[in-house]
Amino acid sequence: MQKLYLGVDLGGTNIAAGVVDGEGNIICKKSVRTNLPKPEAQLEKDIFDLCCALCEENGYDMKKDIVSVGIGTPGSVDGKRGIVWQNVNFGYTNWTLKENLGKYFEIPVHIENDANTAIVAEVVAGSAKGCNDALIVTLGTGIGGGAYVGGEIYAGHNSAGLEVGHVVIEVNGRQCNCGRKGCFERYASASALTRDTKAAMEANPDSALWKFTTDLEKVNAKTAFDAYKAGDAVATELVNRYIKYLSAGIVNLINIFQPEVLCLGGGVSNEKEFLLDLIKPYFDAEDYARNAAERTKITIAKFRNDAGIIGAAMLGVNNA
Repeated sequence: MQKLYLGVDLGGTNIAAGVVDGEGNIICKKSVRTNLPKPEAQLEKDIFDLCCALCEENGYDMKKDIVSVGIGTPGSVDGKRGIVWQNVNFGYTNWTLKENLGKYFEIPVHIENDANTAIVAEVVAGSAKGCNDALIVTLGTGIGGGAYVGGEIYAGHNSAGLEVGHVVIEVNGRQCNCGRKGCFERYASASALTRDTKAAMEANPDSALWKFTTDLEKVNAKTAFDAYKAGDAVATELVNRYIKYLSAGIVNLINIFQPEVLCLGGGVSNEKEFLLDLIKPYFDAEDYARNAAERTKITIAKFRNDAGIIGAAMLGVNNA
């Protein structure tokens, strides 16, 4: 009988869940809005309700058909204890997520940082398949980072490693939720580009940005890229500034780790090769190993928005 696993990708905008087989193939999936802010207890129930609905709609008995459930969550996560020490974008600290979800689920529960689950998915079956040293940078509500070093997830001695979104790239810059100023995610996350796009639209009522949406509430990171491709000057300035900051953070990570592959995931990665072409000049100019025979390959994560689901589900395989 085929073994099946539940994987949950807990994001700031959406909660996505999927039933996944042991090879990392998603059989079915479902998502709901996260609707933050809300108390931890309500979010835990939302996760459980989503998993129940997914199983029920697709004819699965969770207790009989599903081996385990894995949750990929933003923040500093102690996977062994199942505790989220801090998730600044959700406003949670010392969140005993595994224990709390264990009161709902009657199958084993596994917890890990969402970017770590994403790099697991890419190493197992994605753009970094077979690599011993790989990184992922996820560009979403915040910026997450996951590292696979020497064939293992790198989390640091306190499970708070690779919080790349909170590396400062602009000293005394924008205030971040973590308490620092000028953090990477305040300039290069999808949310940052969305905020900057809205501000640019309000300041430039004649910009072609308005041709792609007349409702500021519907503006997203794609809006700026669409207007950039259409030749709009305001969007061009927006995207060029965004790429400058994004590239600075990416090259910082490459210069520290020099991985075989660095995968870009999250919503912004949907720009695919167009995004990579914009980053390449910065990478070629600033990579410390730019003259080496073997250089890091920057690529788009294969699973993009599905990486968190697949990697979270694989926690059950790896912990079997």
